[in-house]
Amino acid sequence: MLKQRVKTAVVALPPIMVLVWLGIPWFSIFIAGVVLLGAFEFFHITAWLDRKSPLTYLGLLWALALAMSPHYGNARILPAVMTAGVVISLAWLLLHSPREGAFHKWAWVAAGVLYVGWMLSYWLDLRIMEDGRSWVYLAMCTTFANDSGAFFAGRAWGRRQLAPDISPGKTWAGGVGGLLASIAGAMLVSWILGFFFPGFLACWQLILLACLISLFAQVGDLVESLLKRNVGLKQSSSFLPGHGGILDRFDSFIFVGAMVYYYALWVAA
Repeated sequence: MLKQRVKTAVVALPPIMVLVWLGIPWFSIFIAGVVLLGAFEFFHITAWLDRKSPLTYLGLLWALALAMSPHYGNARILPAVMTAGVVISLAWLLLHSPREGAFHKWAWVAAGVLYVGWMLSYWLDLRIMEDGRSWVYLAMCTTFANDSGAFFAGRAWGRRQLAPDISPGKTWAGGVGGLLASIAGAMLVSWILGFFFPGFLACWQLILLACLISLFAQVGDLVESLLKRNVGLKQSSSFLPGHGGILDRFDSFIFVGAMVYYYALWVAA
């Protein structure tokens, strides 16, 4: 498993870094792909929706429309997209779905749309900002560092479980390892970015942001573990060898993008 995990990371990371550098529209296409695959996994593992159901495809389009909302030039488009998604999905249930479990299906669709589509849209918000390339690199690489640090520290020293009722594999040692790796990763990324964008963030802000990224990344990981535990699955899919599915790999990114965006907007501005 470890060998497959490393191979997948080595193959996938360089293209992602290139897409971040190229920016719009290439980074948007990447986020769109992650959203569509992640939302499909979400709808599938909840076990309420048939993958061939029109409601599944409606949910995918709805999630994609929310994910691309940072590109909308008119502030009225996003509320219209939300309204259309709610009305069309409920109308479809009214006409085609049996009464039993109808609102359970709709609730899972709406949850997947918000959890995957809306939350990942913040990565586009972040990339579009001034210094957006630096913010995305810092957020992504620090999150990757957190995941790697938590994984290896947990394997080496993990004894005491962090959240045994949610994810028995998560340990306090892994959490601390992820935090320390986040700080080290943020420092390294900041040093590299300094050659291209000098004076990006002060040291204290860098450490604070790294700690916040580690916290939100681990919360995102636990949330997805809670989802899988509720539906009785260990992985969302086997799409990425050694990692599992798209949600398994990008679960720690779900909340990080939003947090870093608001940090950049309210704290670092």
